[in-house]
Amino acid sequence: MLVGLDGLRVAGVERRGDGVLVIDAESPPGPVGCPECGVVAESAGRKVLVLTDAPMGGTPVRVRWRKRRWRCRQDGCGVRSFTEQNPTVAAANKALTARAVAWAVAQMRRENASVRGVARQLRVAWRTVWTHVEAELQRREQDPGRFDGVEVLGVDEHLWHHVSTKPVADGGRGPKELTGMVDLTRDATGRVRARLLDLVPGRSSKAYADWIKERDEQFRAGVKIAALDPFAGYKKALDDELDDATAVLDAFHVVKLGTAAVDDVRRRVQQDTLGHRGCKGDPLYGIRNILRAGRERLTDRQRSRLDAAFATREEHVEVEVAWHAAQQLRDAYRHPNLVEGHKIAEKVLESFPSCPIPEIARLGRTLTQWRAAFLAYWATGRSSNGGTEAVNGLIELARRIARGFTNYDNYRLRMLLIAGGLDPLTPT
Repeated sequence: MLVGLDGLRVAGVERRGDGVLVIDAESPPGPVGCPECGVVAESAGRKVLVLTDAPMGGTPVRVRWRKRRWRCRQDGCGVRSFTEQNPTVAAANKALTARAVAWAVAQMRRENASVRGVARQLRVAWRTVWTHVEAELQRREQDPGRFDGVEVLGVDEHLWHHVSTKPVADGGRGPKELTGMVDLTRDATGRVRARLLDLVPGRSSKAYADWIKERDEQFRAGVKIAALDPFAGYKKALDDELDDATAVLDAFHVVKLGTAAVDDVRRRVQQDTLGHRGCKGDPLYGIRNILRAGRERLTDRQRSRLDAAFATREEHVEVEVAWHAAQQLRDAYRHPNLVEGHKIAEKVLESFPSCPIPEIARLGRTLTQWRAAFLAYWATGRSSNGGTEAVNGLIELARRIARGFTNYDNYRLRMLLIAGGLDPLTPT
């Protein structure tokens, strides 16, 4: 019961001088039929196979499996001899038990362990661990069921390396940028699943569209909402391949555009009034961080600092107006009532493009170009790309732990594992 090797019994346990726990295991005796003809075979002794098992109490474990061997004496049978097999213990020609492989995958999935760290705990080589784990991840990756039930699709890009973009054929790593597709469907409890579905090279309309084309008709018909950041390439791919899905502009990126517009106004006014970049002692430079915060989070002291900076010079009124415009944009997203939030968003679209402040007018024109996707946030119950950003955070953590990746295929499998793309879905 302690060792838990299905179909085997423990014949002995010892601890080697190097601290490794060695377990002798064998199957109980009994008649066995030939796998081809079915005639009861004749025993031919046992063959010892040493396997690396999952650690026990922090101690490395080796299993000495005394595998039974048989001979078939049936005339005309093509099988002359065969050896005992037990896939629940270990697959054929493998150095790790099935339990060790499952343990290694779980350590990498749940505990952010690196391959090197897992190999160190098992006391085997890096290549030994990755060969077994890679085969398991490839098996899971081929399961078409992992794309079932996707109703909300998110997309975003990230850099997976920072070296030159030399082609893989020439010894390089290929494109620096990858496009990631994420399942943002809510489960029965209303929680977003946020599973990484795939990573493809490039950041373009073609990269995203080609991935969608590779999915079956059931998948494309099931996607009802597609969240994205303000990148026209991804929007074009959605319009071409998922025209029935509602595109939703990500709230975080929209608010970020508003904050960036305020920063641009502050810098311009700073240059126009003082003739140099902001530095210590300048009124606008002193409130640069306060301008990025939501007004509901400001303390009384911070509000006083804002009012004082705005009143320092008449020209600072542009910064004040830009700040209020950005706060109005935030209010649309923060309003607890979707209908009222939608009304505020409509006012933003009406007023921003005609604003005399050029940076706010530019923001208004951008939102007008994305009008349908911008307003879809309130029509879809606050759908956003937030789960995609969370997945990017997991990817960044895994990349730091591994200290970088040099192989795209390995990188893709590792990220799919860590970000839940290979986990079996729980029925909703």
